[in-house]
This record gives sequence, structure tokens and C-alpha cells, in this order.
Amino acid sequence: MQRDVMEYDVVIVGGGPSGLATACRIKQLAEEAGQELSVCLVEKGSEIGAHILSGAVIEDRALTELFPNWKEMGAPLNTAVKGDEVYFLTSQEKSVKSPHWAIPKPMHNDGNYIVSLGNVCRWLGEQAEALGVEIYPGFPAASLIIEEDTVKGIITGDMGVSHDGTQRDDYVPGMELRAKYTVFAEGCRGHLGKELIAKFNLDAGKDPQHYGIGIKELWDIDPAKHQEGLVLHGAGWPLSESGSTGGFFLYHAENNQVVVGLITDLSYSNPHVSPFDEFQRMKHHPVLAQYLEGGKRVSYGARAIAKGGLNCLPKMTFPGGLIVGCDAGTLNFAKIKGTHTAMKSGIVAAEEIFKAVQAERANDEIVEFTAAFEASWAWEELHRSRNFGPAMHKFGTFGGAAFNFIDQNIFPIPVTLHDKTADHAMLKPASECKKIDYPKPDGKLSFDKLGSVFIGNVNHAEDQPCHLKLKDDSIPLSQNLPKFDEPAQRYCPAGVYEVVEDENGKRFQINSQNCVHCKTCDIKDPAQNITWVTPEGTGGPNYPNM
Repeated sequence: MQRDVMEYDVVIVGGGPSGLATACRIKQLAEEAGQELSVCLVEKGSEIGAHILSGAVIEDRALTELFPNWKEMGAPLNTAVKGDEVYFLTSQEKSVKSPHWAIPKPMHNDGNYIVSLGNVCRWLGEQAEALGVEIYPGFPAASLIIEEDTVKGIITGDMGVSHDGTQRDDYVPGMELRAKYTVFAEGCRGHLGKELIAKFNLDAGKDPQHYGIGIKELWDIDPAKHQEGLVLHGAGWPLSESGSTGGFFLYHAENNQVVVGLITDLSYSNPHVSPFDEFQRMKHHPVLAQYLEGGKRVSYGARAIAKGGLNCLPKMTFPGGLIVGCDAGTLNFAKIKGTHTAMKSGIVAAEEIFKAVQAERANDEIVEFTAAFEASWAWEELHRSRNFGPAMHKFGTFGGAAFNFIDQNIFPIPVTLHDKTADHAMLKPASECKKIDYPKPDGKLSFDKLGSVFIGNVNHAEDQPCHLKLKDDSIPLSQNLPKFDEPAQRYCPAGVYEVVEDENGKRFQINSQNCVHCKTCDIKDPAQNITWVTPEGTGGPNYPNM
């Protein structure tokens, strides 16, 4: 197939914090040196920020390195944290509030900001374009260009392909974007990042990556209940009832809005667990309901989180490029924050790429990045928090909390804990686990999946190939259904997967147009039978103010 070819010094895949930080820093360095470097960034969403979903409370450390005068430049960090509260929900009605001294230090939010990370990325995109970065939203990076075991760039997705694979009248082939170096910043479980890690064996000797699914809603609430700058975190009910772990957040943002969400660790063992329904019933707890009652839900979304930390961090370099940010897994789960570390990884990548291009190198492996990143504050932070997740998995909520309190607040415990079991392998047979009877949504605090997907502004062109690929079509009904009651029906937060029964019997139905691109299916399917690939450009959610 004949494709158009464009050549750049650097191609960046993904318009999140790490990709945009990489782009901005490279152009800054080129400008300082009086050189011209061509930098292209492709983003699968309809615009920069359309697919960005995070809590989010962020540290400004990396942003300040990148743009020291970001306040004067109008960066949308408008709500400083004014209060921290941490709760353990002991039952459906009761809770215990943690004294401030007992909160692990990484969870203290003094000096941080409550933001819409989507809006922060929109602002970063404007800065990147002002610096001369070419940004192409709506152009997913569909496949790799690999020649002689070296990454030479990417191919964007074809447009105008019917669901049966035939070319429609409006067919346009994807373009080859070739570069001296390609940076992959797709976010958690990026499909090309996953391919690169496997091809170049980048995770050799590492623990398997561990994940959570974060489900979030944006609410307009009663101004009388709003406390701008207040941050709430907590754990316990309802996940404790199903033997699962994770935690909730509720942040009071600006304009009488709050964001509320639940992170469910994808290491849970009961296949009857539905993270979506756990979140919906959690909002009825008095700690959260006191703010939400009488309010209006504005938006909804979900996204997987790579939370394994340093023990799971793969090698981030390979011939021809790098993996940065959450595509690699740089999130500091002890802080429940990843924006600052993702941006720092992108800044370091930019600095090492710039040196390589200046030295007239191309398509080799920038091995210098590893030492540079390990010398950074981001790596030091990840090393300091390396035991946080494994402790919670090994010792449970209370034991893990005690271990982490000592490790983070009193003295560093001189051991490194490991968690060697992949999340998908944790599921037990459905027959060995308690069924969960989730309450019906009341339409006031709790809602159903399809109504939630609707307010996430999710849209995919229906006449296109399904972007959720099954390696073996028979496995959902022949293996997953009898053994695990086909958990895809429940771990997906968007109603994508159904087991439908009609006069012809049972069939496994994929409603791919509902997909919010969270990647949970790619992670949690017990047979590792589902592969998420990019749909046609601009498809998926369009998150406003998320």
C-alpha cells in the first residue's frame, strides 16, 4: 500500500502530560541553541485533553521546571489545596476520620492544586504549538515502523474502513511518520507501548505491572456545601465487603464543582466484583453523600492506572526511541499522583534526545537516558515509595497502612517488597466466590452504565472495525463463562461486553461504540484474550473539564 511519508526529527505519540512536556522541552532547548528541530505530536482524541482523565490533585514541581512563570502565563491551576481529610469507611453508614499525624506523608497535599488535568493538557498544548510543535489531534498511532529491529516511527490509523474490513468510498490510508527518535507517551497500557515492552523485552527481571481502574464523576453541588480546596481520600466500604482494595477521592474544585471517584485495584479475586457498581453504591455513604445530595452529575469517565511503581518500571529505552510517563508506569501511587513524575520523565527524555540529535545521532538507543532519569528527583521519589503497593497487596488494608506509615513517616524500612502475580491471574473461579447483589441506582446519587457513558460524550463511528480484538472468539463462552461467569460483563465500566441469550443460544456481544478507552479489559481478562487497539481517529470520550 502506498502511503504518504512525513519525516521529523522527533515524533511523539500521545498528548498527555508526559508527551506534551517532552515536546515543549525539546523545542525550548532548540530555541535556546538557535537550532531548528522538527517535532510532531499525534493524539488519538478529537482534541488535546479529550481523553485525559485524572483526579486530579497535582504537584507543580515539573511544571515549574518547564515554565517557571506558569502563573503569569495563565496555566489553569486555580484551586490551591486548603484542607486534607482521610477516612476509613467501616460500614455503609459509619466511618473513622484519620488524625492528620497518622496520614502517610506522601498523601499530604500542602502546596498542591486541584485541577482538571484535561484543561492543563489543553494549556500545555497551546504552549507546545507556540513553541513550534506540530500537533495533530484525531490521528491515532495505529502501528509501529520497525526496520532492522529499530523503531523508525509510526503509522497513523486508516480512515474509512468498514466493520468488515473493506474500504469505503471515503477511505484514506494512514500516513507514515518517520523520525530520528520516537517517544511513546500513550498513557497507562498504551497499545504500542505494550508491543514495544514485549518486543524488546523491556520488563525483564521486573515485577509484572499492577493496575487499578479509576472511575470518576464531575458534579455541580449546592454552593452552601462547597468548600473550595478541600481534599478527601479514604478506603474501606464497600470494597472491603467484596474482599477488594482501593480508595476513593472527593475534591472540591472551583465554580461549586466537586470531582468524586473510586480506584479499585485490579488485583481483586472475586469475578463477581463490578468496580462501576462499587463506586455507585459508595456515593451513598454519608461522608460523600453530604456533599453530593441535591447536586447534579455533569460528566463521567474511567481510566486504568499503572500503579506498580519502581518495581514494575520497565527499561524505558530501545533502538529508535523511548517510553515515558504512564505508558512506562511512572505514577507514584503512594501519593496517588503521576502528573509531575510523568512530566519529569518527558523532560529528561527531551534533554537526552536533544543531545543525541545535536551529536547527529539517529535511531540508536539513547542509553544515557537511564542514568539521567535515575539521577532525577522523580526516580528518587519512586524509589522511596517502592513498597507502598506491594505492602497493601501483601498485608491488606490495615497491615499495609501500618507498614507504610512506618516506612513513610518514621524511618525507611530497608527491604524491597515484591508482588509477582499479575492482576489477571488473581481471579478465583466464580463458584468459590460470594455473589454480589448490587442495589439498583436511584437516579440521584447512583446511576446505570449506559446513562453514564452518555454523559461522557462517548462516540465511535459505527461502521468501522471493532477495536477490541479477541485472539480466540470461543474463549468468552467456552472458558470465561463457565469458570468466571465471564467477568468482562462486570469489570468493564461502560457496558461494552455482554453475554446475550436468544433463540439461537448464548453469544458474546461487544458494544465497542460504548468504549471509554479505559483499557481494563486488556488488563483484567483472565485468558489475556482481549487486545485493545486504536479505533478510527477522534473516537471515544470527549471529556469536558475532566
